[in-house]
Amino acid sequence: MRKWFIGCLSAIISITLIIIAVAWIVDPYFHFHKPFSFLSYRLYEERYTNDGISRHFEYDTIITGTSMAQNFKSSEADELFGVKSVKEPFSGAGFRELSQNLERALKRNDNLKTIIWSVDFNALMRDKDYDIYSGYPEYLYDDNPFNDMNYIFNKTVWYEGILPNLVMTVKGQESTTLDEYSAWDKELGYEYVMSGYNRWEERAEMIPGLSEEEKEMVTENIRQNFVELVSKYPDTTFYLFYTPYSICWWDFMNQEGMMRQQFDAERIATELLLQCPNVKLYNFNDQYDVITDFDNYRDREHYGAHINSQILRWIADGEGLVTADNYMELFEKEQEFYLNYDYEEKLKEGEVDE
Repeated sequence: MRKWFIGCLSAIISITLIIIAVAWIVDPYFHFHKPFSFLSYRLYEERYTNDGISRHFEYDTIITGTSMAQNFKSSEADELFGVKSVKEPFSGAGFRELSQNLERALKRNDNLKTIIWSVDFNALMRDKDYDIYSGYPEYLYDDNPFNDMNYIFNKTVWYEGILPNLVMTVKGQESTTLDEYSAWDKELGYEYVMSGYNRWEERAEMIPGLSEEEKEMVTENIRQNFVELVSKYPDTTFYLFYTPYSICWWDFMNQEGMMRQQFDAERIATELLLQCPNVKLYNFNDQYDVITDFDNYRDREHYGAHINSQILRWIADGEGLVTADNYMELFEKEQEFYLNYDYEEKLKEGEVDE
């Protein structure tokens, strides 16, 4: 009986140590160490992977944002800006989640000197703590070694991370590149944009602007999630840009009577961000050839990968840069264009073109 007990205990300990060793070596979400050259890695789950990229990859630049940043290519940013970048998108994220991820990265990496960050234009009018996700793998985000058992003995991590990586390695498959990570390749054009757009047939009365309470909400949203962060890291340059949505999104705002509210939010955000000397703010809402061409979009917000590439080129060339001297002129032109645009005619033209 004693030998049987010792044998069982030894077997349990041995199996446990093997599990720990395999999990530590494969480490699919880079929680413990940087990627090993002899393993292949499948990068796919953003909220599990991004913190590990921040911890252990070699980089001086982060490209981040929501799904609007998924099609950026790190290789293009490296060439255009002369940097070594990683991509960390968070689909559907609020500003707080993005800001918190960047703060963790900035605390860990003294070499992080450049941030390229998509500022979702439709997220300006949200609460500062907006968040639609639950069940975050917070045990991956902290430095507490005791809760790493939640990672090592996690069935999902094994089935969706460790085992697929081992299979890829055995088959000799290449790791997912940062260019490919979270990128999508979907059909673009009028048919696909309009398939997800339920347009109001009757236009709502235009709301004159934000209420004082709403203005305070926008102010706190930008202050907490942008201004406070960039102020802590004055030696890091933050390239921020408002995401250029399709003309269909502007039609949506016009039909629901919310456009003047959006302009108020944009002005508040712009004036706050322009007070930060290490922020370079870009606005591409005057790229009308892009915005009015349905072939650039898969829905009313999301543009194709070629527009992500174009955005990097615009930023590198300084095109669309907003300054204290030009922002009011740009703002007035933007209002003039979108408040007076012939949306009805454009949507009909798009239908005929298809």
